[in-house]
Amino acid sequence: MKPLGLNEIRNTFLEFFASKDHLVLPSFSLIPKNDPSILLINAGMTPLKPYFTGAEKPPALRVATCQKCVRTLDIDIVGQTARHATFFEMLGNFSFGDYFKDEAIAWAWEFCTEVLEMPEEQLFVTIYKDDDEAFDIWHEKIGLPENKIFRFGKESNFWEHGVGPCGPCSELFFDRGPEHGCDDPNCTVGCECDRYIEFWNLVFTQFERDAEGNYTPLKQKNIDTGAGLERLAGIMQDVDSIFEVDTVQAVLQAVCKLANVEYGQTEQTDIAIRVITDHARSTVFMISDGIEPSNERRGYVLRRLIRRAARYGRTLGIEGMFLKDLAKIVIDQSHSAYPELLEYQTQILRVIEREEKAFATTIKQGSAILAENIDQVKAQNKDSLSGEQVFKLHDTFGFPVDLTREIAAEHNLSIDLNGFETLMEAQRERARKATLERTDTAWDANALPDNVILDKETEFVGYDNLSIEADLLYILQNTAEGLETVETASQGAPVILITDRTPFYAESGGQIGDTGLMQNDHVKVRITNTTHNGDGIYLHQGQVESGELRLGDPLELVVDSALRLSIARNHTGTHILHQALHDVLGDHVDQAGSLVTADRLRFDFKHHQPVTNSELQEIERISNEIILEDIPVTTEVKDIETAKADGARALFGEKYGDLVRVVSIGDFSQELCGGTHLNNSSQIGSLRIINETGTAAGIRRIEAVTGNAAYDKTMSDAELLLDISNQLKAQPNNLLVRIEQLQANQKELERELEIVRSKQAANVADELIEQAETVGQIKCVIGKMNNATADQLRQTGDQIRDSLSGDPVVIALATETEGKVIWMIMAAQKAVELGAHAGNLIREAAKITGGGGGGRPEMAQAGGRNPEKIQEAFSYLKTELAKL
Repeated sequence: MKPLGLNEIRNTFLEFFASKDHLVLPSFSLIPKNDPSILLINAGMTPLKPYFTGAEKPPALRVATCQKCVRTLDIDIVGQTARHATFFEMLGNFSFGDYFKDEAIAWAWEFCTEVLEMPEEQLFVTIYKDDDEAFDIWHEKIGLPENKIFRFGKESNFWEHGVGPCGPCSELFFDRGPEHGCDDPNCTVGCECDRYIEFWNLVFTQFERDAEGNYTPLKQKNIDTGAGLERLAGIMQDVDSIFEVDTVQAVLQAVCKLANVEYGQTEQTDIAIRVITDHARSTVFMISDGIEPSNERRGYVLRRLIRRAARYGRTLGIEGMFLKDLAKIVIDQSHSAYPELLEYQTQILRVIEREEKAFATTIKQGSAILAENIDQVKAQNKDSLSGEQVFKLHDTFGFPVDLTREIAAEHNLSIDLNGFETLMEAQRERARKATLERTDTAWDANALPDNVILDKETEFVGYDNLSIEADLLYILQNTAEGLETVETASQGAPVILITDRTPFYAESGGQIGDTGLMQNDHVKVRITNTTHNGDGIYLHQGQVESGELRLGDPLELVVDSALRLSIARNHTGTHILHQALHDVLGDHVDQAGSLVTADRLRFDFKHHQPVTNSELQEIERISNEIILEDIPVTTEVKDIETAKADGARALFGEKYGDLVRVVSIGDFSQELCGGTHLNNSSQIGSLRIINETGTAAGIRRIEAVTGNAAYDKTMSDAELLLDISNQLKAQPNNLLVRIEQLQANQKELERELEIVRSKQAANVADELIEQAETVGQIKCVIGKMNNATADQLRQTGDQIRDSLSGDPVVIALATETEGKVIWMIMAAQKAVELGAHAGNLIREAAKITGGGGGGRPEMAQAGGRNPEKIQEAFSYLKTELAKL
């Protein structure tokens, strides 16, 4: 058995199955398409589920892939062992109703023994306990001895996931030798030790499981296999873990070099090295598919991976930003199989660096919050931070638990790890439950009734025609049993119609679906939306307005032309806006989402700070300049590489076919787009930006209107300007002068008010000084002010302190405002030298009045909710000061 590199094994596998007439597909994106059951693609077959269910037609009956995967449910275990990883690649060969067990088993054996040259004596297999068919193939056709075929139950050798397709499976194991085994004399296949390694699972999908747990044989039996690429490489390279496989080890060694440590020396160091190595790989691949760090769903997973890696870098003593350097190594090791890594390298590195810097800021902020928690715990004479405090720091602020424990220990405090783990496990369980709930319905996504049989896509002719005649192929209606076909539909009935061709644009690419009419002499159907499924079948949703709809009747399909024109204005306007954003903000502006309706357009893009007013004005100016130039809008179908070479802009993380449609607005803009557009830019009329805001970390959103809506926006602004002018009694061209006058008047009034307040504070200060009393060594000025603000308390305190500058004075002032208490305590330097501490005094005083706070020895502020307790707090302060 010759050692093979991971990249070589991948190529060899795909070439082998290509020789068996399999269509080799590139890896799908890590972002699931139309699958609510998961956040990220976590298995080789997951993106192929629509082909297995029949919801979509596969591009070939035999397919082979190497699928990038990310699993994160047990992210906290990664690093603790050398087995677990969040990122991995899954090799797989699949059959959609073509070959079955005979070929799947024979080809797996051929690849292992003849291509990889694995010694037959080191190979073992398992099968489902009742699968005699698989046993006969392995034993009689392959020639494997009975003692090398193990029968196991459902837990190990029957694949099912809720309701839907399922079936028995057969797993291939490699015996690494007794030196890798355990002390159990009965150690054999199925033992949890490192001797027998499972590396390939052959799933024979032959049953359909219903909600009652019944199993019905499938008419179309499928094959779904999965072989872990890193695990297979570990066998071929004879290494002890996936972290020692060549491409992974390159990253691991880079971590060691940055930290100036060796792998395999101490357990804690190895854990940190493995975490950083694995998370660097996951991070690069997730960002390359367009995922951005955020606080929700897959964006949160990415953020957590980056920050967890950064945190472990700190434990190894790595200083500064380092993850970007590791990302370059990941890209170098994997770009031959995933060329998008090189294509998007700049964006990948930028996102990683930005998030690592943000985490450094989080550490700083979290440290301040942790300091407050520590002060509270000490004030309560406790010796431990609660599980709730630790969990909130970790979950809300992203503050690492081990760092919380480290800082707490510096203050002779422990942390309630059991309470924290209880809260963490509850959170994990909620995530698992939500995933399982979504998974039960994932098999049925986008599926049409079984009796809807179409051998080709709906022909879309709507780029050039808004009215055509077409044949009605299917009438669908929702019933208690689900979506079903019907022969007729009467007035008032909601329907979904399938025709052989259509001028109606189906909702996609951010553009809403067309509306309009389908009609003939005896029926009229109002179409309210148009969508399509994964097989390119257009679904016209609507309601019968009059007459009776009959299957097979020819219909006139008429798109609402006015609405289509408004949508086209906004879609062409979106392209112009996109290019204007690049011109003003820079080439980092990648599209992150869009919505094009008849009323407005919405454009999400990657930019890490708010767009300024002057930038927005320039973006709007450029957009309207292009509109007024009356530039032709043209479309052309090109192969993807030619389109990119010509400068057409593709969406970051989006996957395209070999042929793409390029929409060009003169030399100003070129984008890959399948939407409907205008013939000339001037048809837009004008474009007005109505809003700019942030939607997530690093994502900004612009909303704009065009055409009639832009005119309405201009008129509305003019009316508002006129109303303001009337209110301020000034002409529109003199509004700024008038506002400046009013602001100057307000400043003068505020200045006069401040003088009055200062005089009042001085009077109050004099009254309080007269009431001062000496307690022990401290002169106390303690009093309550009526309806004062925090600034007035502080101003009065300053005057008292200045008047008694030579004394060891402590000033404690409180006020009741709208049922709440505001506290301010000051201590002169001489009082501090005698042991007075404003922060400690105010913490307890505020607690008596139902609040909290703290501060420095010289000055502190706090609040409370029980003003009736103010006098009790005053007594406490006098008692404490008497002890000094």
